[in-house]
Amino acid sequence: MSTQENARRSVNQLLQVLDLDASEARTTEDIFTGVSHAMPTGRVYGGQVLSQSLVAAERTLPEDRIVHSMHGYFLRPGDATQGITFAVDRIHDGRSFSTRRVQAFQGGVPIFSMISSFQDEDPGVDHAEPFPEDIPEPESLPSDDELIGAVHPLTGRLLADRPADIRHVTGPLFLEVAGEHVPQQAVWMRMRAPMPDDPRVHRAALAYLSDMTIQESILRRHGITWQTPGLKVASLDHAMWWHRFGRVDEWMLYVQNSPNARGGRGLAQGRVYTRDGVLMATVAQEIMVRVPEL
Repeated sequence: MSTQENARRSVNQLLQVLDLDASEARTTEDIFTGVSHAMPTGRVYGGQVLSQSLVAAERTLPEDRIVHSMHGYFLRPGDATQGITFAVDRIHDGRSFSTRRVQAFQGGVPIFSMISSFQDEDPGVDHAEPFPEDIPEPESLPSDDELIGAVHPLTGRLLADRPADIRHVTGPLFLEVAGEHVPQQAVWMRMRAPMPDDPRVHRAALAYLSDMTIQESILRRHGITWQTPGLKVASLDHAMWWHRFGRVDEWMLYVQNSPNARGGRGLAQGRVYTRDGVLMATVAQEIMVRVPEL
């Protein structure tokens, strides 16, 4: 299979994951079901379940009421070999805002819980944190799968099979921590193939991408690679604010930093920009991080 065909296949798989089925059962909640990506660890990727939860919530709203924030908790590891059921509670519908609660279930127990808010487009004050200076262009950087594949072909292949092209400005953390051990990094990312024009698909796909690499600002500060023996990392919660629209099949810069880590937990924050400097979204996530020797 050619590189282009593989890219198209991986993006099509993501679109299938985001295409939830509506249940025919009549209940007090809106019920949807979805499939999971196959994962080498056997665990559901966190960005998948939060993006699917957003899609489920959006299915209960008119298209002109747009998500502006979500707050979610990862409750249990999900099984990537099993489907997921999403129950949506229509908490509130006002003149300008709507609120939805979504619970994602496997085996009758919740694995993820999210509350999200939606708003009609309104005029108002407008400002944004500026795009950082001295960032190299994405074309000048190798993709992670190319860089890692030259050293570890299997890992490189796994990275190439994901729907996104990821390029670290200071190098990925799979084999080494290049440069200074600082609590920040920047990552270029985009989907490997064109996406449909539907803005909802792009917002959901951005949620999917927001869980990739954000944990690394914590690891980078302490010189920890993903290959560290005994390392355990798990997302505890995830918050996201959508500010302005941007296409996820075009280059975006994900600027990340970690203001704090203690007690086996670390906090990571991120800002997502379009290539021409428009601030698309802000992300925050707390993770559990355990290193045997610490």
